[in-house]
Amino acid sequence: MLASVAEEPFSRPNWVFEEKYDGVRLIAYKDGANVSMISRNAIDRASHYPKIVAAIAKLKPKTLVLDGEVVVFDPKKVSRFQLLQQGKGDPQYVAFDCLYVNDEDLRKQPLSARRRMLERIVKPSKVILLAARLADDGLKAFQIASRRGLEGLIAKNLDSTYLKGRSSQWLKVKVHQEDEFIIGGYTEPSGARRYFGALLLGGLVKGKLLFVGKVGTGFDEKTLASLHGQMQPLVQAKSPFVNDPQERGATFVAPKLVAQISYTEWTDDGKLRHPVYVGLRDDKSAKEVVLAGT
Repeated sequence: MLASVAEEPFSRPNWVFEEKYDGVRLIAYKDGANVSMISRNAIDRASHYPKIVAAIAKLKPKTLVLDGEVVVFDPKKVSRFQLLQQGKGDPQYVAFDCLYVNDEDLRKQPLSARRRMLERIVKPSKVILLAARLADDGLKAFQIASRRGLEGLIAKNLDSTYLKGRSSQWLKVKVHQEDEFIIGGYTEPSGARRYFGALLLGGLVKGKLLFVGKVGTGFDEKTLASLHGQMQPLVQAKSPFVNDPQERGATFVAPKLVAQISYTEWTDDGKLRHPVYVGLRDDKSAKEVVLAGT
């Protein structure tokens, strides 16, 4: 179940407002002692997080399905995708939904009942946490998220059942702008920089890749080398963008890689302002990167 984007903060009766985490979304499946952790693109990530797997295996139900996010927190207790990708800090699993317990499928039950079940099964520890609810009032929750420097918050209807796909019963309210974009090429490096200068970014509009700007900050030497290596097998002569990036000497790549980018706002001509590279999303498919509002 995926959240739709809310245009602005709001408060509604019978809705709850949870912290939005900046990590990797994983469904945890427990069958006896066996645990798998499946990403949105159907890859089992269990081997990446042995401590989390061990903690889930110890939970009481014989069979169990949880929905949650693997995160790493910074010293201010704010989750940072970049820390997780760089292998810094201890990964934790933040559970926010319970879909199946033993022989009972909970997906058609309201969120309020699923959350009660989740709280009975999962006792917060150093490895597994429960998604934090910021405030009963959505506007106050937004203020808390802003003050703490969170990515945003997730608003959920307590009556909502669990449905596959994007839903208006879960809404994400962003505090700062951070989204995924498709890498469609790169520019030549200049000065002392090696490998490449900037990534050319785009998003899908009606199935076509639209160029939205380039990002040249947020990279260290290791990241530059790694990204350059991953792009080489994808190099192609033709631009994947429907509009011309107007970058002389650019190298184009097949639109397969997805980057997470932080930025301040959109310009009037539809480009990213002050973008910063955050990390590569190997848990998401490029076909999911549809520009908001299209």
